[in-house]
Amino acid sequence: MRSIALCIFLICSVAITIAQEKSEVDQFWASLQSLCNTSYKGQLVLPENDPQFAGKELIMHIRSCSDREIKIPFFVGEDRSRTWVFTKENDRITLKHDHRHEDGSEDKITMYGGTTTNIGQPTLQVFPADSQTQTMIPAASGNVWWVTIDKNTFTYNLRRLGTERIFTVSFDLSTPVENPEAPWGWKE
Repeated sequence: MRSIALCIFLICSVAITIAQEKSEVDQFWASLQSLCNTSYKGQLVLPENDPQFAGKELIMHIRSCSDREIKIPFFVGEDRSRTWVFTKENDRITLKHDHRHEDGSEDKITMYGGTTTNIGQPTLQVFPADSQTQTMIPAASGNVWWVTIDKNTFTYNLRRLGTERIFTVSFDLSTPVENPEAPWGWKE
């Protein structure tokens, strides 16, 4: 009887310990939140000679963080039109792309993206294109975005399945830079 009680106690202790640990989603989220109010310089990895990004200063600013939403403006030279919007709900994360014009108005192509289909990993979350994206941008129905984060590097990645389209930008988290001015459409 004692061995059964001891066994039940050990099983309950292990279950409590596991429940107290953060899920993969929560660990990823905590890593993003730990960067809030900081900015980092990025480097275009792929494609090396992309005319829209190559040779331009790339900065991400983890500008707004809450328990449910993290907004990261992504600056390409003087272009302040892009913000990555991460939303966490029920152990899933959604990534949306908020695009604005210089006057702050929404671009006609905005808020596309996707939601994770599983808990991912503490250092990696994958976002396949959602139905809203497929409707808005039919060619993007095969898009898969993924974000990686560790103590030194944050990467934002896109692959359009069935095509040669691939995009990767890597940010050095070891060296924060001065926070840029507000992205287009933001009120201070």
